[in-house]
Amino acid sequence: MLVPGAQAAETALPALGLLSHTVELHPLDDLAALTGPRRPDLVVLDGTRNLVAARNTALALSALDRPVPVLLSVTEGGLAAVAASWGVSDVVLDTAGPAEVEARVRLAVAGPRPTAGQADENVIRAGAVSIDENSYTVKLSGRALNLTFKEFELLRFLAQHVGRVFTRSQLLSEVWGYDYYGGTRTVDVHIRRLRAKLGSDHEHLITTVRNVGYSFAAGREPPA
Repeated sequence: MLVPGAQAAETALPALGLLSHTVELHPLDDLAALTGPRRPDLVVLDGTRNLVAARNTALALSALDRPVPVLLSVTEGGLAAVAASWGVSDVVLDTAGPAEVEARVRLAVAGPRPTAGQADENVIRAGAVSIDENSYTVKLSGRALNLTFKEFELLRFLAQHVGRVFTRSQLLSEVWGYDYYGGTRTVDVHIRRLRAKLGSDHEHLITTVRNVGYSFAAGREPPA
């Protein structure tokens, strides 16, 4: 179990000190421990002191090729700010007792177990592309794509509206949000990266509409 952001486990989730789990402490921006052979069963993010940094780390963790379960520890005041888009498995108050923490750890590690029908409802399929909204993974003809969080969000949004053309400004507000201060060139950069990852056989799925913007054209034949 990793606890990024905490100087001591007791500062993030005091009840952890009363449980038998093996705990390692790391800075919030140290994700290297998640890619090595000693991959943890669970990451406990300390959001009690810097919730924005904890959120950013959670988003980065959700974009990994093999996401690990994330339990976010917050104060009561920070609880209202947590959103589903952060990609955490569960949230727990830093004042939670050992029994509650143990239960949340156990359930987070086990992960959701949807039925076949429920799992299918959370998968967007558009042509050869399948997007799993639960695991934040994308497959192209069965092959997993390594996408960043924003690349995933952009592809998901386009695939949810097959055939509809969006301007760069619309994509910027829908995917990056109204509080993003970057220019529309950001959209072009991410589209270019998405096409590169789709590969030459499938890059045509994202079409450019001259002087307007971009569209997702599932089922469209590649240009001759």
